[in-house]
Amino acid sequence: MPLPKITPQQAHKMLSEGAILLDIREADEYARAHIDGARHLPLSKLDAADLRVQHGMPVIFHCRSGARTAGNAPRLAAKVGGSCDAFIVDGGLDAWRKAGLPVVTDRRQPLELQRQVQIGAGSLAFFGTLLGLLVSPWFLAVPLFVGAGLMTAGITGFCGMARLLVHMPWNRAIYQPQI
Repeated sequence: MPLPKITPQQAHKMLSEGAILLDIREADEYARAHIDGARHLPLSKLDAADLRVQHGMPVIFHCRSGARTAGNAPRLAAKVGGSCDAFIVDGGLDAWRKAGLPVVTDRRQPLELQRQVQIGAGSLAFFGTLLGLLVSPWFLAVPLFVGAGLMTAGITGFCGMARLLVHMPWNRAIYQPQI
């Protein structure tokens, strides 16, 4: 069941009238930037969440670009269970910003984990290739290893680099060690 899309301006107006805004991004994304007043309900914890909404109050879901909310619209609609009207912010947080609406940003928070992985993997591949061309062909093993890791992450959903980055000191405030 697709949820209707609304513009950021429509969502902003609905929020001023009491609608509930739910941010479905993960904790690292939410900590770095979010819409003031948005409740945090990560998509990864949606099934276990107890989503209680006030009867008759619309619920508005959003993510960064709108793709995650649109792709998970049936799950989100099922979670609301028809107890109220539910919508998706078309274009998500990116469109909200572009519309000039206020966003709470905390640049002291680390970059999103996915971006950290992209920076790390890209840097290793770039410098490994550069060193392989200029210093020794043995350095070409580095981008080979990174490529294999990225393929493994894409196929299995397991990303070793992300697992390592979660434990870095700059990420400890967001991620709790899982035992």
